[in-house]
This record gives sequence, C-alpha cells and structure tokens, in this order.
Amino acid sequence: MNINDLNLFAAVAFHGNFTKAAEAMCTVQSNVTARIKNLEEEFGATLFLRTSRKVELTAAGKTLLHYSRQITNLIEEAKLSIGKSDMIKGQLKVGFTETTMALKGPGLVTEMAEKFPLIDLDLTSAMRDKLINDVLNYRLDAAFIPAPVYNEELEHIHIMDERIVAVTPLKFKSLDELLAQPQLKAIVFDEGCFFRARLENWLITHDITNYHKTVMHSIEGVVNFIESGIGFSFLPQDIISTFYHERKIKTFSLPPEIGAVKTVLIYRKDNLSSPMLKAFISLFSSLKLQLNMQQ
Repeated sequence: MNINDLNLFAAVAFHGNFTKAAEAMCTVQSNVTARIKNLEEEFGATLFLRTSRKVELTAAGKTLLHYSRQITNLIEEAKLSIGKSDMIKGQLKVGFTETTMALKGPGLVTEMAEKFPLIDLDLTSAMRDKLINDVLNYRLDAAFIPAPVYNEELEHIHIMDERIVAVTPLKFKSLDELLAQPQLKAIVFDEGCFFRARLENWLITHDITNYHKTVMHSIEGVVNFIESGIGFSFLPQDIISTFYHERKIKTFSLPPEIGAVKTVLIYRKDNLSSPMLKAFISLFSSLKLQLNMQQ
C-alpha cells in the first residue's frame, strides 16, 4: 500500500464509481480496480459494496476513509513543516445553499485568493441535508448551512444571522390579504429546501395544509415568477436587497420563529488536522465570527 492507493480509494468513495474515479485520477479503470482489490486483500476486508449502478463504502471502507483522510492531512502538515515553502497548497471543497452561495461566494473566493493564493476552492451548492451528508462522508471539507446542527461528528462555527422575508407580487398590501386568497399559490424550491420548509411551517400555523406549488430550480426563476404575479415565496432579505431591490415585488417581515436564521460553517471534527481547512476557518476568527466579506 502507498499514498497513491489511498488516493485512488478516496476517489472511488467520492465518486461512487470506478470509471469516474479513474478519470478524476488520470488513470484507467483496470488500475483502480486492481489497486482497490490489493487494498482489500491487505486489510482482509471488503471496502466497497458493488452494484450495477454504483459502489458504496462498507463499514470497513468508512473506517479506512477516516484514517485515509488523517494520513493525507499529516502528509500535508509534514510538507509545511520540513519543506522549503510555508505556503499552504491544495484544493478545498466547500458547500453552500444556493442563496448563501450567491451572497457570499464571490467575496469568499476573493479573500481566499488574497490570503492563501495556492489554495484552490471547489464550490458547490446543494440542499441542506445533502451538504451535511457530504461533509460527514468527506465529499466536502466544509459547508455553510442554516442551523441547528445535531451531530457529534461535526463541529460548527456561527457565521451570521439572517432574516427570511415573504416575497409577494406588488398587488398585495399585507400578508393577511395574501393568506385570504381562495387558492394560495407559492413558488418553491425542491423538497429538502430550508426556505420551503419554513414556508410550509408558517402556512401550518395559519391552518393551511394545501396550497398550489410551482417548483423552480433557481433564485432568478423564483423572483421572475413572483414578479409575474404567479405566487409568493420565502427568501433571505439580503438576497432581495442585494440583487432584486428594483424588481416589481414586495417583501413582508415574518415572526422571529419563522424569519430568523443562523448560518453556520460545519466541518468534521476529525478533519481539523487539514492545513487547508485550518486556513479556511481562520478567515472567520475575527470579531463576532462574522464573514469579513462584501455585504
């Protein structure tokens, strides 16, 4: 076994597919298959469950992935300690919800480039639950998600407080008027969206369990449909004030239990030995742990 074997193993775990792992590692599938087989023989355990569609880690595979990440982090630390350069170099995978990506992504990339120019950021957006799962399974190094977080394997840093507002067409003068419609229409994201969940909880408090849903897959699409008078939605106040303040839409405040949101940065506790993750977290160590980025 060598470090390249562990890198190939981690690639298969990340992609869930031998062919994709081979492409990512610039090798052939037969080599990946052979190296994984050698690892399984060396450890005396099956590392992946293979199906016709994908491969999944076994319990033994998850254990090895945990140690593999620690070994990789130790090697990076050693390079910094005894190498000629003290510059941190590598790739960091960070996840966001789509709204947080739109607000904070550009500023974050700029600040990382200024302070840690040799760290490449790989940014991705997804629903909250997927981001948590990807951090837990080492597919992401860190992720920005709405709190709360309940998992003993994860650490989190409070990043900022946000407000969710109801966004409606111009014709509505109040939320009471909106709720009084014969058939309430909402523009929402897919199941699993944090803002959709808050919207549905709010409707339940008003004894509304059935409403017409139009599912969109982008913030721009949601705003366009609201402006067209099709329905309403819940979005962060900062998104509207930053990007859509000139649009023909209206916003209404919500009660704190619905409208208040805490955004946190999550990462695995056992991944904190990563020099790149440490560098990333250091960006948020200023007063009140607020993002020092564009507002």
